[in-house]
Amino acid sequence: MSTSEPTVRASTAYYVQSAIAFAVAFTSTLAGIAYLPISPWPRAFLAVCTLFLVTSCFGLAKVVRDTHESQQVRNRIDEARIEQIYAEHNPLKSAV
Repeated sequence: MSTSEPTVRASTAYYVQSAIAFAVAFTSTLAGIAYLPISPWPRAFLAVCTLFLVTSCFGLAKVVRDTHESQQVRNRIDEARIEQIYAEHNPLKSAV
């Protein structure tokens, strides 16, 4: 009774749409910062904050992905152990 979990993969169109959306959002944010009517120091501060926000978002996405993958492997191991326990302690085994 082993069933494998379906592999979830993003389609190429979804990947391209996500990449384009990220590029548009990042470019428009940087353009907005560049054209703000403020002195260079606050503009540089906002640019550095934006870059830090982007890198921390990538880091967070990686941590969430790794946590999800580790839980999937753990679930598979737990299911295999339960199936092994069922196979070893079959109540009908001694009756037959």
